[in-house]
Amino acid sequence: MHEMGIAESVLDIVRLHVPEAQAPLVRRVSLRVGELAGVQTDSLRFCFEAIVAGTPYGAATLAIEYIPALRRCRACGTTFPGGPLLAVCPTCGGVDAPLEGGGELSVTEVELDDEDGAEGQQMTP
Repeated sequence: MHEMGIAESVLDIVRLHVPEAQAPLVRRVSLRVGELAGVQTDSLRFCFEAIVAGTPYGAATLAIEYIPALRRCRACGTTFPGGPLLAVCPTCGGVDAPLEGGGELSVTEVELDDEDGAEGQQMTP
C-alpha cells in the first residue's frame, strides 16, 4: 500500500514546517490529489490518521482536494475530461489533446490553531 508511504511523506513535510513545540496546534493538512496520481484517498486518510495517532501531531486531519484529469485540444482549445489513454476532442474530433491536470499530489497548506486555541494560522509549504 503506497498510501502509507505518501502519508509518511506528508507528515515529514508538516514536521519540516511546524516545529514539534507547535505540533499540537496542527489541525488540518490540505492536499491536492489528481485523478491520475494513483492514490486511494480513503486509504491515504486512514494511513495518515494511523501514523499521527499518539504523536504530537495527533489532532491533524487531511483535507483532500480532488483534481480531475483534464485535456485541452490543441486544435480548438476545448478543455474536456480525459484519462491517460488517447482522447478525442468532443468539439472538433481532434486527437492532439495533452493532459492539463490530474497528476497532482502536493501539500498545499497546513492549518494551525492559535496558541490560545482559536483557529486561524495557515502555513503554505
